[in-house]
Amino acid sequence: MIWPLPTPAEPVAVLRYDLDTLPRVRRFVADQAVAAGLAGDRVADLQIAVTELATNSVAHAGGAGTVQAWCTDRHLVCEVHDDGWLADPLAGRLAPAHDGIGGRGLVIVHALCDLVLVHTTAAGTTVRLHMLREAP
Repeated sequence: MIWPLPTPAEPVAVLRYDLDTLPRVRRFVADQAVAAGLAGDRVADLQIAVTELATNSVAHAGGAGTVQAWCTDRHLVCEVHDDGWLADPLAGRLAPAHDGIGGRGLVIVHALCDLVLVHTTAAGTTVRLHMLREAP
């Protein structure tokens, strides 16, 4: 995506994480998802997706990142930002080779969330996940 994602108009909850605080990401996401009224299985889906992105931040993008969450009238939105850069604009949209190692995390994120938006530049990457607040 060429243009940055728009700044949310709604109040935003923020958690900064690194290797030592990575376990807090799951609790933060669960708290936000439960407060937004997501069903238990959708809470778990979002936890998996955000944890995958946060783990990638720690392993491949400078060791730290930020998770933000907010509610719109129809969605809970979680956004993960780090200092990394995605060279492949289709990352996560195409299945990796069956005999390859890695490359499945973003595919899983796309499968678990209702909408995934990505903005990446040399200054960092933002991945925005949308989950419908009502049953899909």
